Amino acid sequence: MYLFSKFELYIKIAVNIMIESSKYHQTETELSKEYGRIEAAKKNPELFKPIYDKYFEAIFRFSYRRLDDKEQAMDITQQVFLIALNNLSKYEYRGVPFSSWLFRIASNELNDVFRKEKEKRTVNIDTVSVHDIMDEIQETRIELYHDKIVTIIAEQLEEDELQLIEMRFFEKRSFKQIGEILDITENNAKVKTYRILDKLRKVI
Repeated sequence: MYLFSKFELYIKIAVNIMIESSKYHQTETELSKEYGRIEAAKKNPELFKPIYDKYFEAIFRFSYRRLDDKEQAMDITQQVFLIALNNLSKYEYRGVPFSSWLFRIASNELNDVFRKEKEKRTVNIDTVSVHDIMDEIQETRIELYHDKIVTIIAEQLEEDELQLIEMRFFEKRSFKQIGEILDITENNAKVKTYRILDKLRKVI
């Protein structure tokens, strides 16, 4: 566990927290079926339940990894689905899973918490994910730099930068989905990520 005053957060090294990238991707057929369910739920809110059941765990885990507080993560998860249901008529299909919209709502809710309680911010980092970052910045001696990269991530990255690194390397999301969650273009997500990596490269 590492405690850093800048964010008043702690870093918990975990081994089994990565989500497989396949969980964030769906075929065109799956997306089309999901869109049909969303449109049906717009007309009949009771039909929203299967969507709730499908994504509840993913949104909870997304929140819990950033808070390490089960009760608060549960509260945020419930709030996310309440907001989604109340604003379902405003949802527009953009060729990505409905979960991207839910993650965006969750991200906004979490940011509200972090603005009020910075000590709540938790970053879960595993060795494999750090290895991916080191590969991107062309440094392969991870055994020498693991702790250093953890420290840099915690102390020198701003909240928006931290989110990008988490989603790209620790959650294995595509730039397209990252852009959708953060409400920026896919290319912008990619450019921002590589700027952060360049920042880490210079420090290391």
